[in-house]
Amino acid sequence: MTVPGRRSSTFTRLLRHGFTDPSAAERLLDAPELASVRTDPVLLDALGATADPDLALLALVRMAESQEPDERQTLLDMLIAAKPLRDRLLGVLGASEALGDHLARHPHDWHALVTYETSDLHPGVVEFERGLADADDPVSLRIAYRRCLLSIAARDVCGTTEVGQTAAELADLATATLRAALTIASAAAPQDAALCRLAVVAMGKCGGHELNYVSDVDVVFIAEPAVTVLVTGGNGDSGDAADETETEAVQAATRLAAHMMRICSETNIEGTIWPVDANLRPEGRNGPLVRTLSSHLAYYQRWAKTWEFQALLKARAVAGDLTLGEEYVEAVRPLVWQASERDNFVTDAQKMRRRVVDNIPPALVERELKLGPGGLRDVEFAVQLLQLVHGRSDATLRSGNTLEALDALAVGGYVGRSDAAQLDEAYRFLRAMEHHIQLYRLRRTHLVPEGEADLRRLGRSLGLRTDPVAELTRAWKRHAAVVRKLHEKLFYRPLLDAVAQLAPGEIRLSPKAAGQRLEALGYADPVGALRHLEALSSGVSRKAAIQRTLLPVLLGWFADSADPDAGLLGFRKVSDALGKTPWYLRLLRDEGAAAENLARVLSAGRLAPDLLLRAPEAVSLLGARGGLDPRSRDNLEQEVLSAVGRAETPEGAVASARGVRRRELFRTAAADLISSYGTEENPAEPDPGALVDRVGNAVTDLNAATLAGALRAAVRAEWGDTLPTRFAVIGMGRFGGHELSYGSDADVLFVHAPRDGVDDQEAARAANAVVAEMRRLLQLPTADPPLLIDADLRPEGKSGPLVRTLASYAAYYRRWSRVWESQALLRAEPMAGDADLGRSFVELIDPLRYPAEGLGDDAVREIRRLKARMESERMPRGADPTLHAKLGRGGLSDVEWTVQLLQMQHGWRLPGLRTTRTRRALATAHEAELLSTEDAQTLDEAWVLASRVRNAVMLVRGRAGDTFPSDGRELAAMARYLGYETGHVGDMIDDYRRATRRARGVMEEQFYGA
Repeated sequence: MTVPGRRSSTFTRLLRHGFTDPSAAERLLDAPELASVRTDPVLLDALGATADPDLALLALVRMAESQEPDERQTLLDMLIAAKPLRDRLLGVLGASEALGDHLARHPHDWHALVTYETSDLHPGVVEFERGLADADDPVSLRIAYRRCLLSIAARDVCGTTEVGQTAAELADLATATLRAALTIASAAAPQDAALCRLAVVAMGKCGGHELNYVSDVDVVFIAEPAVTVLVTGGNGDSGDAADETETEAVQAATRLAAHMMRICSETNIEGTIWPVDANLRPEGRNGPLVRTLSSHLAYYQRWAKTWEFQALLKARAVAGDLTLGEEYVEAVRPLVWQASERDNFVTDAQKMRRRVVDNIPPALVERELKLGPGGLRDVEFAVQLLQLVHGRSDATLRSGNTLEALDALAVGGYVGRSDAAQLDEAYRFLRAMEHHIQLYRLRRTHLVPEGEADLRRLGRSLGLRTDPVAELTRAWKRHAAVVRKLHEKLFYRPLLDAVAQLAPGEIRLSPKAAGQRLEALGYADPVGALRHLEALSSGVSRKAAIQRTLLPVLLGWFADSADPDAGLLGFRKVSDALGKTPWYLRLLRDEGAAAENLARVLSAGRLAPDLLLRAPEAVSLLGARGGLDPRSRDNLEQEVLSAVGRAETPEGAVASARGVRRRELFRTAAADLISSYGTEENPAEPDPGALVDRVGNAVTDLNAATLAGALRAAVRAEWGDTLPTRFAVIGMGRFGGHELSYGSDADVLFVHAPRDGVDDQEAARAANAVVAEMRRLLQLPTADPPLLIDADLRPEGKSGPLVRTLASYAAYYRRWSRVWESQALLRAEPMAGDADLGRSFVELIDPLRYPAEGLGDDAVREIRRLKARMESERMPRGADPTLHAKLGRGGLSDVEWTVQLLQMQHGWRLPGLRTTRTRRALATAHEAELLSTEDAQTLDEAWVLASRVRNAVMLVRGRAGDTFPSDGRELAAMARYLGYETGHVGDMIDDYRRATRRARGVMEEQFYGA
């Protein structure tokens, strides 16, 4: 019976000792099993020191209830008398519900915590093998495993071992467990064991001696025959016998390996040990579970991907035939250290890391301790990447253990000592969090818990006692921020140190090591890159200081492109031009998006950097809010006409107009590149059609505004504000269709109508003079991109007059027009000059391009004949017809002629077809059921892709083209622009051929009626 008054004082003491439910704790202390110790202050103090006093007390009661009276009293007496046991047992019970359950089921196993009494004794594989020696079936192995785990957890929660040592002990216990499981499997199938030598090689964290409490244990299996069959002479039977023996050995080893995996992975009343994962083997889960050593090597030498060599870095023979396992490790080791010589090594590895982050559910990414940004994988990934780059020439870096490797990188000067120390501290803290999260229920998880009680227990287990939840959250966020900040810069910052003056005692990256790192990043000229880095970062100026801060990040962005050298050189040129401009330095320092946008633009090809370097101040567009949004034609025309009005000469006027055009071309190209690549702030545009439409509209509006400016300049030069004749510029072809690419000419027609009282001849002379002056002005040699005017689609082609009156056009079309001219007029749209005259021209040609009742059979045959002739005569000699974006199979011409035939046949009755734009007409044809959904999508996909290919050629090469370039770097840059990852140029070509082949099939059916 409870003494009156005792409950309230006990309640208060329990609160003071960290119990969250003092009432329940009082009831547990009143349990008869604890009668002999319930009033002993030593017990209450010890419980209060645990991570979760409530959990520890409950587990102690359950454990005492399951023991015989004599053993229970022995345990309780030792708890009070022996502090090491008390701290260990109660520490485990307060940190791990799962181990508390184990001790309730196996109450004698607490003796395992008495075995290791001294703090400097850490068991290894041999000691753990002794602890598992009596296990002869899966159930007894699980029990023995948990018993050994008790001792590791006890040392961990008491602080006897630091996190790296705990991880190593867990890996040693895993090694001993794999050996025991293989022994059990071999005993169950002695005939299989006799046929083969089976080696188990640990990979991943087990191989690196840095295992978690609950983690997949990654392994690879290697087998050889137990008896070698000698092949002698030329007798084929001996070779066949050897093959048969090897096959039997692999089959037997496969059965043993599968049984061993089941022993460790399957769940029974004692739970599971951990999953054994063999998916890091050649071909992954699709490959054979077991291979011979020669089969492994053949795969790695021919087929393995970069990440597979990264995984081999931690390979360690752990069980089975250790001699064979070591042979495997020694055989693959040279391949590991050659991995960084592979093309796109760093970018491939970095993309794989980003894919991991992208695949985390958004709701969980902030709680992901392992895979999320600033998580454990960021540290491990950065360290492994540096090991693979520099380990080929420095054997001291070849440790499979993350912390050991990080220390070696710092000692060798490959990583700054301060950065290494910060990462070491952050990694240890995050690993300790991970350990204690998993220890609670012995479940495989890397998510930081959300509940208050769970966070409190976790914080207290890490020694945070004043305000466990708040302290834990602050520490976790601080360390994650350090990792986020350093994990990528870790690779690039030492490159700056290699060309900078260092503080005494600091070790610099050697020129050879810096060159290796730059080569691994994809720089073709590492010596030149180092010169640029030295020029950009040397000195004590504010500019150099800002650039030293920014360059580690820029180098990473450049490396993510097809031409890092061009990106770095371009940045140096822009910096040299603007480096003393205060707003430029502020832009780099304060606008993170501007710096990344600049890096993307400078390293994506030649066009955008060339435009920028002619007027470097345009870099301000990259940081301004809405700076890359396209401008309306009205705004552009207003700016151009204002600039023309301020100029003193026609030449100066058009130079101003072309300057506006240059800046706006840069704006359009930069927006296109950034939308195609994507940045941290602006993800890539998922709809390629939207990108094509945006470029087509922007360049069309820009060229129209430029022509308006050239027209105004030409008129002012001789006639002032009023020309004797009304004058209009009609856009044709892709110009009229708002489908221009960066390098397109401006196809036009010129039309005029004499003003009242003006003689026809005078009006014609004035109109021709204006056309001649416009062409002269726009062709003047300058550093700005030219705008070429092409009037060859006019009546009578090159033989006809450059400009006609509206009446002359009407007379010609009424008497002489042919079907191809009506087809060309489908794209006609007024672009500059007299708006009323432009509308009159459209009214004139509408009956021609949308003939009443559609086309007759003769006209259809004529269009088909012209298309067939064009295909045979206009394709450039030597061009691959499957890769020519304009005239090739399923390219722009095929799609446009198909759509235009439908417009001429049905435009008279379907208003939606009366458009100059291909995609709009195509959509209307689908809505009107002239095309099936599949056919319309096929044509649209091919047209968009071919248009993007033409844009890509101009962006990458700086000059127009309709075919894929032959240069490897240019092809790679095009692939990146088109959304393919590094190293997937072949996929780009295959996808283009596939899309255009399908479009050609639709075209032949719809256009030729095949």
